[in-house]
Amino acid sequence: MFESFSNSEILSGMITPAVLVSACASLIFSTANRLGRIFDRVNLLKSEVELLLEGKRSFHEQRMVYMRHQLSVQKKRAVLIQRSMAFLYLATSLFIISSLALAFTLAFAKDLNWIPTVVALSGGICLFFASALLFYESRYNLTFINRQIEFTEFLERGIQEKLK
Repeated sequence: MFESFSNSEILSGMITPAVLVSACASLIFSTANRLGRIFDRVNLLKSEVELLLEGKRSFHEQRMVYMRHQLSVQKKRAVLIQRSMAFLYLATSLFIISSLALAFTLAFAKDLNWIPTVVALSGGICLFFASALLFYESRYNLTFINRQIEFTEFLERGIQEKLK
């Protein structure tokens, strides 16, 4: 029964899920940074709204429309980021489970060697969903950036018209 523990098949089979766990960890780290950036942007938008409410900014109406739109985009981005992180954590867990399941099935129940494969494939599907959500979220980030550029150009034109 224990002779299979010396088999290099166990260690070599556990390497692939370990590499995928590392990939998930990198994505989790970068996704957490993206979430932090959203938090920073929301705080900046909140400060701008406060200044508007105090009457310390020109173009009050246009700025409020802009702020509402930007806050809406950031809210959607935060939801997408949170969902992608949930899939990344689930994928990481599934890859770890598949690695452990591989070791146990090779050592104790070779007839159940399909279990680690199914678990690893499930992790791969979760990783795919997380990547798709991150791709979709990046489109919202582009929307945010484009809207910011457009509004800055609007303010520039408005200031130039006031100076004339």
